Amino acid sequence: MPRAIWKGSISFGLVNVPVGLYSATESKDVHFHQFEEDTGKRVRRKRVAEGTDREVEWDDIVKGYEVSKGKYVMITPEELESVEPGRSRTIDIEDFIDIDEVDPIYFEKSYYLAPESGRGAEKAYALLREAMTKSGKVAIGRFVMRGKQYLGCIRPRERVLVLETMFFHDEVRDAGDLEDVPGKVKIAPRELKAAQQLVESLTSAWEPDRYEDTYRERVLELIEAKRKGKEITVEPREERDDKVTDLMAALEASITSLRSGKGKGKGKGKGGDRLASLTKGELEERARKADISGRSRMTKDELVEALREAS
Repeated sequence: MPRAIWKGSISFGLVNVPVGLYSATESKDVHFHQFEEDTGKRVRRKRVAEGTDREVEWDDIVKGYEVSKGKYVMITPEELESVEPGRSRTIDIEDFIDIDEVDPIYFEKSYYLAPESGRGAEKAYALLREAMTKSGKVAIGRFVMRGKQYLGCIRPRERVLVLETMFFHDEVRDAGDLEDVPGKVKIAPRELKAAQQLVESLTSAWEPDRYEDTYRERVLELIEAKRKGKEITVEPREERDDKVTDLMAALEASITSLRSGKGKGKGKGKGGDRLASLTKGELEERARKADISGRSRMTKDELVEALREAS
């Protein structure tokens, strides 16, 4: 059984629900150590005083905040602790809102909330979960974990309550600061209709297991091949031309490609391979697994055709 990274209670009104907080996701990134190329020796980082090679002990380090160019205010750990939020063990629900009101940009990380066993929390937990499910609401509240205050959104997901830690409003950057983002643009009805047709053609039910980290798989295969002493041949990659020259022609070609794929029984229907709706990177990955020669120089349409012939 996983260990709770935080224990406390959900408080709404005069009701308290003892809960534990568990990570709902895990990173599966491939991590590498650093080595000196010629000697093969590990490269390690040290905390050294600027202008010297002298390593500084943790107990001798204080934090500094830059108030102006090159000027810092030094803060000791004790001074920092004096303004830390209290060691509260409560998620205080402040509001219930419609989930559609929350822009996903505010969500940071997902956790599972589970009732603490042996504390009679199961009924209160189920009551809160069912009330939120029936009302279609999510809860917004604040809590303290590891000396930091968090804003959180609690929502029901099947049998469990999920806590999404959230960014505070001033942590979300204003998109208005971006340059070259178009405002109102005159779009021809024909172009809009074609774009809507393309969106409709690519629309399907959400199936999360269809989307895999193909890059990570290739990295692990590369590592295994090198471990076995195999010689690695690096093929030159085709440079992509992302410049849009004729928008209408690109839309029509995309729709035609999807329709032709469906006509051959390879589209979105049950048992179809959906080749025409895959990205070029996904097609290249399938071509690599199928050992199709010359794949790095093929266009997307050529990859689709080569994979259909191979299958």
